[in-house]
Amino acid sequence: MHLPAPTLLHTRQEKYSGPMNRRNLFAILICVSALALCASRSLSGRKNSVRPQKVETPMATTERLEGSGWWPTKRSAASGDFAGTPACVRCHAKIAETQRATPMARAASPAATADVLREHPIMEGQLGSYAYKISRRDETSVYSVSNGPALFSVPLPWAFGVGNKGQTYVYQREGLFYESRMSFYKSLQGLDLTTGHSNKTPGKLEDAAGRLLDPDSLRLCFGCHTTASTTSAGFDTSHLSPGVTCEACHSPGGRHAELMDAEQNEAGRQAIFNPGKLSPVALVDFCGACHRTLNDVYEMGVTGVANVRFQPYRLESSRCWGDGDARLACTACHDPHKQLVHAAGTYDEKCLACHVSSPAAKISPDHPGKACPVARKDCVTCHMPRVTLPSMHAPFVDHRIRIVKAKEKYPD
Repeated sequence: MHLPAPTLLHTRQEKYSGPMNRRNLFAILICVSALALCASRSLSGRKNSVRPQKVETPMATTERLEGSGWWPTKRSAASGDFAGTPACVRCHAKIAETQRATPMARAASPAATADVLREHPIMEGQLGSYAYKISRRDETSVYSVSNGPALFSVPLPWAFGVGNKGQTYVYQREGLFYESRMSFYKSLQGLDLTTGHSNKTPGKLEDAAGRLLDPDSLRLCFGCHTTASTTSAGFDTSHLSPGVTCEACHSPGGRHAELMDAEQNEAGRQAIFNPGKLSPVALVDFCGACHRTLNDVYEMGVTGVANVRFQPYRLESSRCWGDGDARLACTACHDPHKQLVHAAGTYDEKCLACHVSSPAAKISPDHPGKACPVARKDCVTCHMPRVTLPSMHAPFVDHRIRIVKAKEKYPD
């Protein structure tokens, strides 16, 4: 990972073991001043940009959340530390029941149980000279690609995504994991190029089937779509739980369950992680461990409408985000234990937690936002517009809260 020099100065404190004298100190101060001057000049004239305020934040999730104790893709726990969802259900039956119905809880599944593959026993597609097909027999789905008489086929073990917008498949070849080049898209009710894959025609049949997932991508891919796939012992699919379960966000619960069973309630509460107690900035970073923050997008170099699906990044780019506000944090509007609410009017009260409700009302430190001069309801339909992502054949709600102007360019 390569960070811009000004960022690196703020992300680590290194011990200096060599001699330090006034000349050395003066030289260091000159260098720092020069860097600050260069940064200041390069950013001049860029009005309304929030990026200069954010580049000093460490980019890596592990660094951003170092003090939080846990995050969804952390690898420090042993497989034996996880208690499993049934242990959580014993005390948290109601909240566990609603959470199981959410798309997050079904973010990944064995191909054998994937509803999309059950409902579409045969799917076919064409990309250039390559013909693709996913066919199902009994509980097995086979992914194949052909180019004339040449054929490559492999059984599908994993389906990623519940299918609300799409579903991508992961298969294995010679012990390595690959992401399918073709994905299912709900609006098409069929296959098309997987988002992020090049539309350039591959030269080899095996390359046309999918792309190899390197160890980091593999760990993060499974880490965000499953629970306990990567532990202190490394990546292992044999002990994972499909989807985002309780322990993905609340940390392994084995010790917590033991203490609560022993009626050591206070110690038990300390043995489990509650993301709701994080500061607004840390909470958005916590969700961004999978949904991507502003700094992740910088690192990835994703520009244009392709980044509309990275909600924490878009939220942090909002003018009203400022230095972070609990009224704008992810969980202020979305309960991760319940189904996503799509009715626009449901979020009006969230907007009015910051904005005054009428032009006659005076703004205050508690309500610093002015009243909207256009409407009093369905705020998000105007200020958080739906943006279509062509590669996914679906619209996404843009979480960059703003006054949208007619025919304006997508604000990156």
